[in-house]
Amino acid sequence: MLGRRATVVWPVVAAIAAWALVVLSGHLLGASLYARDPLVHIGAPPLVGSFDLRLSARVLPALALGAAAVAYAPALAARLGWRALLAASWTAAVGWTVALAATDGWQALAAPLATKYEQLSAVALVGSPGRFLETFADVLPSYATHVQGHPPGGVLVLWAMDGAGLGGAAAAAVLAIGCGAITAPAALVAVRTLASETQARAAAPFVVFTPAAVWMATSLDALYAGVSAAGIALFALASGAAAHGRRAALLALAAGLVLGAALMLSYGVATLAAVVLAIAAGRRRPAAVAWTAAGVAVVLAAFLAARFNWLEGLQATREQYLAGVSRRRPYADFLVVSLAAFALAAGPAMAAGLARLRETGVWLLAGGALVALVAADLSGMSKGETERIWLHFAPWLLVATAALRRSRGWLAAQVGLALALQVAVRSPW
Repeated sequence: MLGRRATVVWPVVAAIAAWALVVLSGHLLGASLYARDPLVHIGAPPLVGSFDLRLSARVLPALALGAAAVAYAPALAARLGWRALLAASWTAAVGWTVALAATDGWQALAAPLATKYEQLSAVALVGSPGRFLETFADVLPSYATHVQGHPPGGVLVLWAMDGAGLGGAAAAAVLAIGCGAITAPAALVAVRTLASETQARAAAPFVVFTPAAVWMATSLDALYAGVSAAGIALFALASGAAAHGRRAALLALAAGLVLGAALMLSYGVATLAAVVLAIAAGRRRPAAVAWTAAGVAVVLAAFLAARFNWLEGLQATREQYLAGVSRRRPYADFLVVSLAAFALAAGPAMAAGLARLRETGVWLLAGGALVALVAADLSGMSKGETERIWLHFAPWLLVATAALRRSRGWLAAQVGLALALQVAVRSPW
């Protein structure tokens, strides 16, 4: 009995030690870099921002919600009807995200999206969408920082909202929060399809009450995470045992259209192809890949017809990136700093879950996400700001927490870390 217990415990201990080592190494490397050059902008290494403890009564709602989650979320996830669980996961993700952001006041939800660096600053410059797309890559240096770092899809979404009378930072925050919360039910759908409903229910509290929610309310990267998560969930459904013939083809095509849309929002989601390919290989569904690729191609072709070439846009972004703050961020150091930032966003339960995970279907998601994460890190295009620009990886690694069963201890660790990050680090997002 003792030997069996040790077999279970020691991999978790090793995984948590590795997680802590990555975070500590990222902090020390980042602190050294920041001491030499504050313009690397990682004043709370490995995170962008600064250390600034802010305790007030506004923390109480988030604290109460977090405590309630630890006490009741595992049991509720086990008992609710499936559709009710999906609805509850989205609602709770919205509540958790808003409660965390509101610890700095209600204005904190929209303020980060209203800065001159964000994509809202380009809405007034769109004019004609056709002309905007045609010239986007050529005039990229004239746009704000976060416009330079993305395809034009995000600006066009905000432009369309503005035209519909939903302009401004408040509406953009609602969009980010609502779409970011989609990651929770999307991840649960994928786990249920590829593994089991029991596994999905076990992962639900961790996918919802994640430290990554700290950045979900205040950056459009939450939008990209939600759209890409919906695409992967659709692909999982297309590859599931219940999908055959026309239904499977339609689901796969829909997945491709959604993932194509995600590619027009963020270049970084391209690495999520590793998750799609892992599902296809594990389920032996090459036809699903073909239909999904067709859907992606339709979106790329539509933008190409409007004179925006995704590859040319990526190259233009790369040039601006290499000429900007990336010059101050050493590649080797930021291989660790970036991973440390993501480790904080995902939390220690992710590491513990990966150490315990044995379910093949869940591993298709988590393993594919690990490959995508490593590829993004090695690309050198993700130096820092990983706490927001890698939000789309978080749900697919957090599904590994299904292996933790209904552990309130690990959930408390996640909630505690999220609260600590929110009140101790002043982030620009």
